Amino acid sequence: MDGSSAYDVLRLTIDTILLACAPVLVVALVVGLVISFIQALTQIQEMTLTFVPKIIAIFAILALTMPFMFNTLTRLSDRVFDLIIAGGL
Repeated sequence: MDGSSAYDVLRLTIDTILLACAPVLVVALVVGLVISFIQALTQIQEMTLTFVPKIIAIFAILALTMPFMFNTLTRLSDRVFDLIIAGGL
């Protein structure tokens, strides 16, 4: 295995991780910004007001996007196993 093969596998892994995590991170960011905006408008500074809706949104988006995440990670593992079988790793 040469340096370019290792770089390709590493790049593919990082791309896959970012793609699989993106829905959860985007929802957490949007919910956090909306709650922060509401807190700034109403001047209510309660910590559970930010924590509970964000956790609920994250669990909901995890339940909805779990098949997408599974397929994305399965494609990565299939690719890496194919490279191992072919002798590339």
